[in-house]
Amino acid sequence: MSAALEAFVAPWRYHLDHNGDSKFRDTRKTQFPDYYHKHSATTQGADADTLITTSHIHSFQLGTGASIYTQAILPAILQARREIILVTCFWAKSDTLTALCDTIAQLAQERERLISQSEAPIAPLRIRICFSSRSLFQKLFHPNSRDGYVYPPHTWHSQLGLPAAEALRAGAIDLQVKTLFFLPFSVMHPKFVVIDRQRAWLPSCNVSWEPWLEGCVDISGSAVSSLMHFYQSVWESDLPVLPADSDTSPLSPEILPSWLNVIQSPASRFAPLSMDAIPTVLLPSSHHQNPCFRPFPWMDDPKPPLTPLNVAVSCLLDMAHHSIYIQTPNLTSASVMDGILQALGRGVHVTIVTGKNMMLVEQIVTAGTTTSRCLKSLIRRYHHLKGSSSSLTQPQVDDALATNPDVDLEAGRPRLGRLRIAYFRSDALAKGVSEEPVQSHLKLTIVDDEYTILGSGNMDRASWFTSQELGILFRSVQFANVLSSNANDVLKMRTDTIYESGRARDD
Repeated sequence: MSAALEAFVAPWRYHLDHNGDSKFRDTRKTQFPDYYHKHSATTQGADADTLITTSHIHSFQLGTGASIYTQAILPAILQARREIILVTCFWAKSDTLTALCDTIAQLAQERERLISQSEAPIAPLRIRICFSSRSLFQKLFHPNSRDGYVYPPHTWHSQLGLPAAEALRAGAIDLQVKTLFFLPFSVMHPKFVVIDRQRAWLPSCNVSWEPWLEGCVDISGSAVSSLMHFYQSVWESDLPVLPADSDTSPLSPEILPSWLNVIQSPASRFAPLSMDAIPTVLLPSSHHQNPCFRPFPWMDDPKPPLTPLNVAVSCLLDMAHHSIYIQTPNLTSASVMDGILQALGRGVHVTIVTGKNMMLVEQIVTAGTTTSRCLKSLIRRYHHLKGSSSSLTQPQVDDALATNPDVDLEAGRPRLGRLRIAYFRSDALAKGVSEEPVQSHLKLTIVDDEYTILGSGNMDRASWFTSQELGILFRSVQFANVLSSNANDVLKMRTDTIYESGRARDD
């Protein structure tokens, strides 16, 4: 493990080991799945060390969900030889679902042709589709069991928009569709696709219709094995061993078939990469049913559950030296806002890009507040911090001088970090253009231009308390720079700055 990654892993492990830490709520008995660095003889779960790994990063892509699926994920599915695993949260009629259905149908037809021409038997192709939410009715009457619900074959086409069971059987495709959901609103929120257990795509998008800005990273290496362990612990406990494949040629998902309707977006950006042995940490955030609401304003905010993803975000905010970049659909997590404010007090510059009026009903139901209200509170607290920073005690000044290089020596106190907050919006010049994103659904955190977290987790209360999430952390200056450059390029004409410290209106 590199020294730079150890600087993150050491405090991360500490918090996972010491579940009584004041920042987190001990949820060892209710985690699904649970990950801890240490386990007693009576505690079951995976060692958190299994999450520390490396990866080969092949690409990073921005666009809408439909453009990411048709340009990257569906071509990869067509290259599958033994297994396709597709995990998403929301499943809805959409261009993405239509393209996915067409792709699986074409795959079945091609396999049926090969079966008819081959004298040797063709091994079945396993396809596992897993999701959490399809409709209100489905969620209200969903089995409250970790075994979930498996859709019978006769519903695949009529209810889910997939090819008919007969067509799949003709192509020797072994399909299973499974859902998991826990009332009142505990969705399984991760999104990932794994092909032949060799290569994985982690998009922020669902199989759904929303034209939102999304991102997707494409990886291989030992991190895929960690991802498969996570999949097995949640969706398929009796995961079989794949038979050996005589074809050892590398997966080439860049091949685009002529029949595939490739969907473009004005926000599409594709960065091909060849980055090997990148320090990587898989960051699950386990499902919890108890939202721990505090209905009265005088009640203290509850501690968030102790999960690898929650702990990772808090640790990165705590260890940030000079910069934090957060792009998230919503921002209603009190723990995140506390961490941001503390970082600003240390002189760390913070940029936040989020959504305005995005999923307002869901915010109110799951958080009892909205992003706009939380941002107003953050700005007020930042101004209060400005006023109180001049009254630091000498020990506080000495500590700041020792730990923070960005210090106003003449004033004898640390300079506050700069704060910039922006709302995402569509490009005014591209309004009405097909697949121009109307909201940002990208989940991206970059700390000190070195640590990057992508995945499904938002900086909202739902992601921090009840939803199962999956993040992935990379320690790479080069990768952080690629993401920053591409995100900045897409956001040039797609943000409205609502607050920036140092401007005349801020004084």
